[in-house]
Amino acid sequence: MKRSWNTACKQAPVLTHPRILLTTGEPAGIGPELCLEMARLEWPALLVAVGDAELLRQRAAQVGSSVEISTYQPSAEAIHKPGRLPCISIPLNKESTPGRLDPANSAQVVECIRRAAKECLAGAFDALVTAPVHKGIINEAGIPFSGHTEMLAELSGHASDVVMMLLAGDLRVALATTHLPLREVPDAITTDKLENSLRVLHRELHELFGIEAPRILVCGLNPHAGEGGHLGSEDDEIIAPVVDRLREAGMAIRGPLPADTAFTRQQLDQCDAVMAMYHDQGLPVLKHAGFGHAVNISLGLPLIRTSVDHGTALDLAGTGKADSGSLQAAIGLAIELVGRRAEDEGH
Repeated sequence: MKRSWNTACKQAPVLTHPRILLTTGEPAGIGPELCLEMARLEWPALLVAVGDAELLRQRAAQVGSSVEISTYQPSAEAIHKPGRLPCISIPLNKESTPGRLDPANSAQVVECIRRAAKECLAGAFDALVTAPVHKGIINEAGIPFSGHTEMLAELSGHASDVVMMLLAGDLRVALATTHLPLREVPDAITTDKLENSLRVLHRELHELFGIEAPRILVCGLNPHAGEGGHLGSEDDEIIAPVVDRLREAGMAIRGPLPADTAFTRQQLDQCDAVMAMYHDQGLPVLKHAGFGHAVNISLGLPLIRTSVDHGTALDLAGTGKADSGSLQAAIGLAIELVGRRAEDEGH
């Protein structure tokens, strides 16, 4: 189900000119041209890019975009003007070619995220929307990096409180673990971590999404949720006790349910979000439901951060053919959430 920015904004409380930062992502990928495409649209917000201004100009010429790239001037900017994109410029270390990854530019990619997070944490901007990065090339450059979610959690001092969730239409899938090798997943699902993640999910569904009494469905880790311990002990010894304790505390929570039946319509109609135990348990279902228009959101941060549901698409970079639907939805959701948070805070 496609979620367009204007639909999201119609649902949001009225807010005067939310300030949205947009990182341009991997320079060799589709991120820069997607940002240019966003600049052509009308937005009830101020949209500012964080990236290399010259790269944006070069990519605009390559894809035939007439978007003007300007230097961001805080005192002069009020609201987005279609066809113009103010930029906080962070230069590349080396000229980038569409489709060709270069570890020499990985430090710039990470610095864009760091700068954007700093601006949001300082209150200069209301939300951060991130274009896709390439984790492999960043690590190849010798920079430890497992994802935006993990980096933003560390930068904000909320490393134990952040939960990754993707949404497509009315389907919301959160993750108990994020970007880990599969063999490390069972050890990463501890009683304390799982309980904390479920509490964060419950709180954010209520406070950020306005759901009065969130209903959460929890997937099991093993096939058939462990089959009574015959296919693994984690479901009975870790997941079930946490679910029972939170239910006794008043949460509307069920599980662990076998993941192969958790995503049936009958089950989804009875919940507001699903907590999957690992990345490829929950996200294939969500991306099948709305790939190209789904949104990634980091829950539990002191800043609002949304992102696309796809990668860098190196084969499409520089062609102007990449689908901008997910980035459009991510910006729209960010505006909606800024509005709701402002209303809740009485602004």
